[in-house]
Amino acid sequence: MARRTKEEAQETRSRIIDAAEQVFHEKGVAHASLEEIAVAAQVTRGAIYWHFKDKAELFDAMMQRVVLPVQDMLESTGCCAEANPLELLRRATIDVLLRTARDPRTQRVFDIAYHKCEYVGDAAAVRERHVESQQECTKTIEAGFRACVAAGQLPASVNPREAAIGTLSFVSGLIASWVLAPKSFSLERHAESLVNTFFRGLAAVAKPASPAPKRSKTHAKTLARR
Repeated sequence: MARRTKEEAQETRSRIIDAAEQVFHEKGVAHASLEEIAVAAQVTRGAIYWHFKDKAELFDAMMQRVVLPVQDMLESTGCCAEANPLELLRRATIDVLLRTARDPRTQRVFDIAYHKCEYVGDAAAVRERHVESQQECTKTIEAGFRACVAAGQLPASVNPREAAIGTLSFVSGLIASWVLAPKSFSLERHAESLVNTFFRGLAAVAKPASPAPKRSKTHAKTLARR
């Protein structure tokens, strides 16, 4: 009986998140009310508060259903010394884009996050959740790039932190552009070549040029007389 109750609670939680995704997508996060989400989920507002503290926590749960599988893939880049961290990181980045192109739920969630999320009113706390999620993702990607540098797969001149920020910005910008206008280009068709181009750029990072040696005053005078 207890197991059945737990399963029912999980089913209700999932239904609430599904309803939130639907209402957020239709109305935007700031304009969506918990009452509207409760109606869509066919539960009471009390049921929502049983599972979620507020709208921000509900938004976070919606995002985690998409973000967590991605983080699992990225974290594999730094957990195995025998693995090829650069290839794992490249493959995980491609998979993020392909999953977005192929999965309607992922498309909706990213559309909400990038285009239907105003940080005002009772949605202001959503910003903190969004920032925390980005910071965690950046740390995970950074760890992957550290593994790549340590394995000699990227030049030592590559800054893992900067590479992680660049990768997240590249992927986020690409997804934001695509979900805004999906017919403008085929994300599924171009995902791999776009990522390969980005990673080739990282691999081609040159070591900073050594500063020119300082010339003595005597040498400078000699040149001036010539």
